[in-house]
Amino acid sequence: MSDFTGLRALVTGGASGIGLATARLLSSLGADVAVLDLDPSGVEKPLHGLRADVGDDASVRAAVARAADLLGGLDILVNNAGIGAAGTVEDNPDEQWHRVLDVNVLGMVRTTRAALPQLRASAHAAIVNTCSIAATAGLPQRALYSASKGAVLALTLAMAADHVREGIRVNCVNPGTADTPWVGRLLDAAADPEAERAALNARQPMGRLVSADEVAAAIAYLASPAAGSVTGTALAVDGGMQGLRLRPAES
Repeated sequence: MSDFTGLRALVTGGASGIGLATARLLSSLGADVAVLDLDPSGVEKPLHGLRADVGDDASVRAAVARAADLLGGLDILVNNAGIGAAGTVEDNPDEQWHRVLDVNVLGMVRTTRAALPQLRASAHAAIVNTCSIAATAGLPQRALYSASKGAVLALTLAMAADHVREGIRVNCVNPGTADTPWVGRLLDAAADPEAERAALNARQPMGRLVSADEVAAAIAYLASPAAGSVTGTALAVDGGMQGLRLRPAES
């Protein structure tokens, strides 16, 4: 893994799950890291925990400015904050559609917009968006969530084209079903949590959920100087779900 010494990183949704794993990894590799979250109270040093609501532009602008002040600038932005939703197109009311798209898509827009002046001043500027396998594969009961992540994938490509000549690389990771607190809550709410977990494990060719640390490692690569020629790329971390088509296992 590349050395991040001297680089300054901002991670949204960084108090738990993939965001926290990413913040800790970047810090361990030498970066100075600020975390934005609705509840950063559990964020421990050396990470800098800052409260922000990515659904509110004023909150985002204030938090990004504070992060840049604390770190002395920004080199890396990880747009990870997001919320989930279950159901078909019949199941989610308009208000929920507006809320999920506002957080998952416009949240990235708000944070990036606020960070761009700092990133333009960096000699090593990188943005990594947390997308999902839901952007590229049709998953049942995920219409709203999939629509939001499809938008994130398109947004990533558009941002990469817009900012490549400014020296800002933009990529995204597409995790499969990850073993995160949000997935844990979905499993707890299922009629048969053990059967639901087994089904989620089985649909990924490697036979298990993706770990937050595995996704963090992919994010760190895309954010690192080692990926200096990588932009406009979606890196799947999905246990083979996107590309592999296995025959049924023999009993």
